[in-house]
Amino acid sequence: MTTRRSARRIPAIAGAAALIAIVGLSACAREEEEAPETTTTTTTTTTTTTTTTPPPAEPTEKAPRIDPGGPNPFSPDVKAPPAPTAEPGDN
Repeated sequence: MTTRRSARRIPAIAGAAALIAIVGLSACAREEEEAPETTTTTTTTTTTTTTTTPPPAEPTEKAPRIDPGGPNPFSPDVKAPPAPTAEPGDN
């Protein structure tokens, strides 16, 4: 009877400790430090470029059409030789 209780208590205590650790770590992460104020100056320049549009791309996938009653065009052409059979009683 005691082993059943301790078998249930140990995972419960470990889970509670993990939950407390997660809450504690998330509480520490919420504190934010204020960054010092800095001033920056930026200079922007504009340039104009002309671009030409390329011709539309052609489809690269040239899969054969699949007919419902036809053969499967994706099956290999080479057939594997059949598996050798053993003599009865020879394992």
